[in-house]
Amino acid sequence: MIYHFDKMRTNSGFTLVELLVVMIIIGLLAALVGPRFIRQEEKAKIKAAKAQIELLSTALDTFRLDVGRYPSTQEGLDALRTKPGAIERWDGPYLKKDLPLDPWGKAYVYKSPGEHGSFDILSYGADGAPGGEEDNRDIASWER
Repeated sequence: MIYHFDKMRTNSGFTLVELLVVMIIIGLLAALVGPRFIRQEEKAKIKAAKAQIELLSTALDTFRLDVGRYPSTQEGLDALRTKPGAIERWDGPYLKKDLPLDPWGKAYVYKSPGEHGSFDILSYGADGAPGGEEDNRDIASWER
C-alpha cells in the first residue's frame, strides 16, 4: 500500500504553493533585471548622440575648410547636405546620408557663432528641453 501511495505522488503535478514560489522568483528576477536593461538603453542613446555630434562637427570642419567659414545659424546644419545660396567653394554634400535626428527623434540645435566656440551643436536629451539630469541632460559639442 505504501508503494501505491508513492507512485501516485510522483505522478501528481505541482502544488499551488510551488507555483506561487516560482512566480515570485520570476517576478523578483524581472524587477532586478528590468531597470538595468532600460538604463543600458539610455546609456546607448547618450553615446549615440555624442557620436553623431562628433560626426556633424567633422563635417562642419570640412565645410569650413572649403568655404572659409562655418554655416550661419540661419543656414543651419542643412548646409552640410544642400548648397546654401551662391557659395562658390561649396564642395558638398558633406554628409553621405540625410541629416540625422538625435536618438530621441528630435533635431540637433546648431548655433554659429556659438557661445562655447565657433559653433555649438546640442541635443536636449530625452525630455527635449534645456537642462535636466541623467537621461534628460543636454549633450553638447563643447563637452567632448
